[in-house]
Amino acid sequence: MEKEGYAISRWEEPDEVYRKLNELVKQPVRRIKHEVMNAYLEYFNSRCAGSRKIVEEAKNYIPGGVQHNLAFNYPFPLVIEKAEGAYLWDIDGNKYIDFLQAGGPTILGSNYAPVREKVIELLQTCGPVTGLFHEYELKLAQLINKYMPSVEMFRMLGSGTEAVMAALRIARLATGKTKVIKIGGAYHGWSDQMVYGLHVPGTGRYEAHGIPKSCTRHTQEVPPNDIHALERKLKMNRLRGGTAAVIVEPLGPESGTRPVYKDYNKQVRELCDKYGALLIFDEVVTGFRVGLGGAQGYFGVKPDLTIFGKIVAGGYPGAGGVGGKRELIKLLAAGIESGKKRAYVGGTLAANPLSSLAGYYTILEIERTKACEIAGRAGDRLTKGLRKLIEKYRLPYVAYNHGSICHLETSGAMFVKIDLLHLKKSLKDIHERKFMMEEMGAAYMAEGIITLAGSRMYTSLADTDEVIDDALNRFERVFQSVEGA
Repeated sequence: MEKEGYAISRWEEPDEVYRKLNELVKQPVRRIKHEVMNAYLEYFNSRCAGSRKIVEEAKNYIPGGVQHNLAFNYPFPLVIEKAEGAYLWDIDGNKYIDFLQAGGPTILGSNYAPVREKVIELLQTCGPVTGLFHEYELKLAQLINKYMPSVEMFRMLGSGTEAVMAALRIARLATGKTKVIKIGGAYHGWSDQMVYGLHVPGTGRYEAHGIPKSCTRHTQEVPPNDIHALERKLKMNRLRGGTAAVIVEPLGPESGTRPVYKDYNKQVRELCDKYGALLIFDEVVTGFRVGLGGAQGYFGVKPDLTIFGKIVAGGYPGAGGVGGKRELIKLLAAGIESGKKRAYVGGTLAANPLSSLAGYYTILEIERTKACEIAGRAGDRLTKGLRKLIEKYRLPYVAYNHGSICHLETSGAMFVKIDLLHLKKSLKDIHERKFMMEEMGAAYMAEGIITLAGSRMYTSLADTDEVIDDALNRFERVFQSVEGA
């Protein structure tokens, strides 16, 4: 490992990654051959009939037929019946290698038995929720503080989205300022103020349907890696009342899909100190996956506030939270301290006994098993193998990773530069590349691999060398069927 105790064994040089991505989008899309793609689609018709039937019925009662964005897959979502370790099984009995891992939080592998047994034990006595205090709320907060010293106090909430909302409320109350700067393309949940510059830098309110302009009035974005643009924005804001906070995904937007320079977070920290803004690290994905010390421990950068997501409860429901400096988090204090000015937050199921206990034992098991390092080595093996396949079949695809967070770009849909003079052509190119990415995801699935949108993969403790090598054989069957391979 590059830094002992962490998943990242080497730092991907962003310039080289972006060079390859730019080359990818300059080329025509390299899709799977038509007859092979038809055969893959036939897999879903013949082998996944149970999933198809349920999803078709679900469309009558659930918008789009599924409740979570991650579940949308081409040609239709799979209905999962069983999860264990490195594998998922659908309702038709088909088995898949699970590189989704619930969107990242289950670094121990799905349905990890030692944590599950503790949860069952709790359910037999206390039950999942009481509405009152439980000792594991304290135990979890103490354990997070042990590994992330910047989190002097921790407030558990229901999701990463809620945690971002709370952090921004704290920042504005603490600083008396209103402006919030994010890095373009990053995802910080779906609250009104954060549906701005999503997925693609520079897109501003493009996705802000149903959200009044006033809600994003104080949200700003700057391009990834452009430290000078960030300072210009901070300087400008100083003339308009100042900046409350700068919020970043420390690996780069979209879990490092757009990677940042290794010293970028250190430079952002210095600018926040210079201009009196709080620094918020969104560690929804990186916290306890990059390492027990999170990305902040890896980079050696101390944020003022840290956002936590699903992994803080080991993938169990009701998971999220915000932590940081004592004087900042105390602004959330309720109960006998509620007479003072405070940043109001709530949540009936926040810090419920089930989630708190699951989070506590998950972190203990990550420590005991060295899950971050093992999952990181699996991610390295997967990425190295994908690069060999890309070279073997002379494909323009790009594979890169930060330990157990792996990226495989085959279409480059998110990296197409929008030409305002030829907007229709740019949008057509993006649409074509996005559909090609969906086809690739379907092909992987028909070969028995679950990914996130066909372009991102999370490895876990359960991913042995045998699992990774099996996956690479399946990826190869897809790659050798690409046009011109």
